[in-house]
Amino acid sequence: MKEEICNKIRQHFSAMSIYKDPASTGSLFAGRNLPAFVKDFLLKRYLNIQTGEVDRMALTQFLDKVIPAKQGSVKDRLQSGEEVTLLARFVVYIDIVKNERQFAIPDYGIKQREGLIPEYVYSRNSGEFVEGEKWGIIKLCLLPDDDGKKNHIQMVDYKPFKPYSSVDISYLAEARHCFTTLEWIDVLLSAMEYDPNGFTSLTQKLEFLTRLLIFIEPRLNVIELAPKGTGKSYVFGNLSKYGWLVSGGKVTRAKLFFDKTKQQNGIIKNHDFTVFDEIQTIVFQEPAEIQAALKSYLESGKTTIDNNEFSSECGLMLMGNIPLSAQHLPVSPFYFSNLPENFRESALLDRFHCFIEGWLLPRVDKSMIFKGWTINVEYFSEILHTMRTQNTYGLLFDQLVRFEEKADVRDSNAVKRIATAYMKLLFPHWQRTEDVNEEEFKMYCLDPAVHRRGIIKEQCHNIDPEFKSLMPYVEVLQKGFTENKLF
Repeated sequence: MKEEICNKIRQHFSAMSIYKDPASTGSLFAGRNLPAFVKDFLLKRYLNIQTGEVDRMALTQFLDKVIPAKQGSVKDRLQSGEEVTLLARFVVYIDIVKNERQFAIPDYGIKQREGLIPEYVYSRNSGEFVEGEKWGIIKLCLLPDDDGKKNHIQMVDYKPFKPYSSVDISYLAEARHCFTTLEWIDVLLSAMEYDPNGFTSLTQKLEFLTRLLIFIEPRLNVIELAPKGTGKSYVFGNLSKYGWLVSGGKVTRAKLFFDKTKQQNGIIKNHDFTVFDEIQTIVFQEPAEIQAALKSYLESGKTTIDNNEFSSECGLMLMGNIPLSAQHLPVSPFYFSNLPENFRESALLDRFHCFIEGWLLPRVDKSMIFKGWTINVEYFSEILHTMRTQNTYGLLFDQLVRFEEKADVRDSNAVKRIATAYMKLLFPHWQRTEDVNEEEFKMYCLDPAVHRRGIIKEQCHNIDPEFKSLMPYVEVLQKGFTENKLF
């Protein structure tokens, strides 16, 4: 990335910028399975903002204290009577029968039956301890059970891992004014920890950035088919604590939506997005029930599970591999033929909004890992999370675009969701119609939205000819455009 862009980042995001040099700092985190948003928080804590150098000794001491590399050391310290403070990923469980909130810390071998969250900690953090995975700063001690026969690990204090308690969107919008669109695209790629110079074209860059749409727009449903090695798993598993990546294993309706036996919500309830990675390897138990629930949820964000109405703003994404020819194009025109059988039904697939052509992306290698000044991942992920509730961009879309009268509702909704997400990502400084560059809106937002929904529509037609293959006519109400299509 050009040095002048890095300098702009330091100037306009001074408190949120960080110098990335993975080759130099990567060894500091050896033996610790930490996502990028945690690593950046730690590096930023010990970074000299003037030189970009990290105080390696101080960081190492901090890591050894609150993120120990050895699994057994935490239990040993608890056993000796020490109170242990950790920055850790933990999982909350609610036991309705026992009226207990339990927790597990898989990275340190602490199981669900061993960890308890007392009422006073829960009441101080109301709303934080919903079931599921969390990141936080937790203080633990070993206490005897009520009967005195066994011990349990008690969480005696908790602070959610949220270094940025709020994000000022107006500040972001003001800073965006200082970058050209092409510069901002490179800023976004570098914030994802990828070197913009590793991409061969603007189209390739935008294809990669489209993965972020599900981070920034609620209830956006996406399918990506790509060859291995294009960075799919890393993006969705490392950039945000608000997403959930399902990789292999067994998946049930109860795990996704609502567990009637435990009276607990599933993973979709409390996350911004849920991604099924390598979907060909996932075993969907009770596939008919899952399919029925997904159809309803993908359509409206609601479904009914055993007389319990379930709703969420969580987006869903299917990621899978696709066979390619020597020309690096899909071998078959039927893109969805390698999906699990229950995901090959046109009525289900038509409820997805957006398709990512993963075969257009480069294979990730060491040369694509970013080095230099950029926005730190934790701040970046909070931007994406906060933008989900900003309604200005959807209202702008309604003022800018008109569909033909007989346009299919699913098509118009899909195009609006995708285009709105692109506006949030690429043009956060557009607050009024007067701010909108009409040519850029069409080139970067509307045309790609129509194209990506059009692929879904075409593939549904390939499966079932009753589905129309053509997208409805859509026009921009404001005039003066010059045609400059990327697709």
